Amino acid sequence: MSDEGQERYYHGTSANLQPGDLIEPGFTSNFGSRRKANHVYLTATVDAAIWGAELAIGEGPGRIYIVEPTGPIEDDPNLTDKKFPGNPTRSYRSRHPLLVTGELADWEGHAPDVLQAMKDTVARAKQLGIEAIDD
Repeated sequence: MSDEGQERYYHGTSANLQPGDLIEPGFTSNFGSRRKANHVYLTATVDAAIWGAELAIGEGPGRIYIVEPTGPIEDDPNLTDKKFPGNPTRSYRSRHPLLVTGELADWEGHAPDVLQAMKDTVARAKQLGIEAIDD
């Protein structure tokens, strides 16, 4: 990806982070069997980050952080190969930490019925043993 330094990246989560913190691989995934993730995930679209924040497992409210990759990034095959060929969600992953540079405070979540439909889809996939993260 030749213009990665010019693009703004986001990470949706329920973690309470501060500028300067690192989001590192090795934490439990929010999806599937919740195994340890070998990658960290980021996106260049606010909508994809909103989904990450809304679907994140944890006690805190959903948050969206502005992040900078500290190493190479690649297209997220969980979305690009399986759901959205061509990567229209501009979703990526990295084996290197993401540096939190700020928080996007002014965002609006999805409508309650749309969010519930997505949560139901995620729950059905889990019940069927479909592993959402190809790590």
